[in-house]
Amino acid sequence: MAEYHPAPLEGIQAVTLAVNVPGPAAAARLRQLGASVIKVEPPGGDPLESFCPPWYAALSAGQKVLRLDLKSQEDREELGRYLATSDLLLTSSRPAALGRLGLEPEMLLREHPHLCQVSIVGYPPPREGEPGHDLTYLAEAGLLSPPELPRTLLADLAGAERAVVAALGLLLRRERGGGAGREVVSLAQAALELAEPLRHGLTAPGGVLGGGFPGYGLYRAADGWVAVAALEEHFRRRLLAGLGLPEDAGREEISTRFSRRGCREWETWARERDLPLVAVGEAPPKGEEE
Repeated sequence: MAEYHPAPLEGIQAVTLAVNVPGPAAAARLRQLGASVIKVEPPGGDPLESFCPPWYAALSAGQKVLRLDLKSQEDREELGRYLATSDLLLTSSRPAALGRLGLEPEMLLREHPHLCQVSIVGYPPPREGEPGHDLTYLAEAGLLSPPELPRTLLADLAGAERAVVAALGLLLRRERGGGAGREVVSLAQAALELAEPLRHGLTAPGGVLGGGFPGYGLYRAADGWVAVAALEEHFRRRLLAGLGLPEDAGREEISTRFSRRGCREWETWARERDLPLVAVGEAPPKGEEE
């Protein structure tokens, strides 16, 4: 019989008040790690459910979903009963909104000294009262190329992962006798740190990973594009040798070679040579999952 290994967060109960994307993505990750999750939505529900029902369903899977009006004393008391038996509270509202609901972090810590708190916010102090969303965080960080919109929600998803790390750190500290605490995760700060490769020139136009190194980039094939990441010297040499090119070949010569075959043929060719090369995929049709 196989030995049983409990999930890392088995026995941990989390309550999340966080809607839209960062909070639900973080809660889903906590659930994957074994935590039981109680999701408390406002009476109108989570906006993500109307924007993207399939993703909402996927992120909420395995969770207990409740709808409570936290402006109501009765519903706040019901929330309090859940918090009394939980280990973690996840929020994504601005501080003023939490205050209006009687959910100030300091008050919660006094009422529930065992309860770890992770607050996902847009901007760090002193801008914590400003509104924002993924698009505005990426814009300030210099991670947009107008007029194209980003193809994913980088700041939201990076913030979700940071929220999980913060939760794990708080729970570990509590288990070691340090008591419960609170961590604030800023989505704008997450975007700024995602921009570090650009700020340092690594991915800037002409940088090593921004077109300056021929072995790393996008090349047009006969029927699409391929992404090549022959960054290490042994990959670069193998790529050029496989293409029948001299070691000092540049982007133009490599481009000419790749234009002669289709993407799938190049993928097969790369697998045979243990090279990091894949066809550039298209976004899946709406409503379809891999």
